[in-house]
Amino acid sequence: MNIKDDFLSININGLYCKYGDFYLDPKQPVEKAVISHAHADHAVSGNNEVFSTEPTAAFMQLRYGKNSAKVFNIVGYHQPFVISGVIITFISAGHMLGSAQVLMEYEGAKYLYTGDYKIQPDATCDPIEWVQADVLITESTFADPEVLHPDPIEEIKKLNDIKINILLGAYGLGKSQRLIQMINEYAPQKTILVHHRIMPVNSIYEKLGYSPGKYQMYGRKLMREQKEYVYIVPPFTFDSYINAKGVKRLFASGWKNLQVNLNDTLFISDHVDWNDILEAVKQVEPKQLWTLHGNGRYLKEHFGNDIVVKLLN
Repeated sequence: MNIKDDFLSININGLYCKYGDFYLDPKQPVEKAVISHAHADHAVSGNNEVFSTEPTAAFMQLRYGKNSAKVFNIVGYHQPFVISGVIITFISAGHMLGSAQVLMEYEGAKYLYTGDYKIQPDATCDPIEWVQADVLITESTFADPEVLHPDPIEEIKKLNDIKINILLGAYGLGKSQRLIQMINEYAPQKTILVHHRIMPVNSIYEKLGYSPGKYQMYGRKLMREQKEYVYIVPPFTFDSYINAKGVKRLFASGWKNLQVNLNDTLFISDHVDWNDILEAVKQVEPKQLWTLHGNGRYLKEHFGNDIVVKLLN
């Protein structure tokens, strides 16, 4: 087994595997793209050929239409496929519906690209699954010992103490569906209203067998009443309601700097925190750890000489 230090590199188009001549979640349109999940910062339009799970393709086609890709190759979890000699397998990442870790095998070495992933339970997607690999290529968005995500159930239960209508900002794809499911389960007396931009996404969830639960389309007359409504809106709409009266404004995110004070935020993250990354290393048992999308410096300091840590960005 020989780990190739140049198996992955970053260029102007994104993360490139020269041995398979493909990109992982490219930033610009490319010839061959392996897409981990459908969030816009990982799934751009205009690629010639895309390899993804079925939900990822459906969300990309909803967002981009005819420009989503020329060719979609739909691959399920645990169904190996080959690109130019590199054996690739999608493994559930637990980040959102259809999200996949990408296991790549080449000349006896295994490289596991996590994409975005989370360990916290989420009824609106498949849970994360662990596989062993020689190299773990992990996102490091919150790779800081001081960043520990709170219990999402306790966060959502805070809604029970708010007796007026709530304007809840959340990303329309993934986060909103998770919130709908959690509110139904842990704050069932609330009536959930959904912005029209989120409705088509919900329809795909339902078609694929992951219904988030009860909700209804927002109506302006409804929010004039005080019936413990929770109106879930995407960020651009949330920002436009900055002076809204008679409602409690909250934004659901794992980013502590997103709101000006703690009272405006539900800290519900779809990414791994410091302890989660350490758990991933424990489960995957890599010989090397490569980091992306954040600062890998703390991981490098933490592991010292025990594991080779390489910062890809």
